[in-house]
Amino acid sequence: MLFLKKLFGGESRSKPAAEAGPVKEIEHKGFTIKATPYKEGGEYQTCGVVLREVEGALKQHRFIRADRFTDINTAADVALAKGRQMVDEQGDRIFD
Repeated sequence: MLFLKKLFGGESRSKPAAEAGPVKEIEHKGFTIKATPYKEGGEYQTCGVVLREVEGALKQHRFIRADRFTDINTAADVALAKGRQMVDEQGDRIFD
């Protein structure tokens, strides 16, 4: 039955890598950035999450970008770069 589901579109999208854990993770200016690309249409979609503890509460901002790559490590590297860029530009406002 699984074969038929896949054949006829019963599973239209792969699960995010976040469910298995981040592919890569870095600390940047007090924020944690996790790259969580997922497979979409034979390529890896750029996806990640920016985390920071603010006043005792863990805040997070998830993001998905249109960029797709054939290699999961490239997608992860781009996600980390996008996360750093968002932190540099927005800081804590990212959670508003």
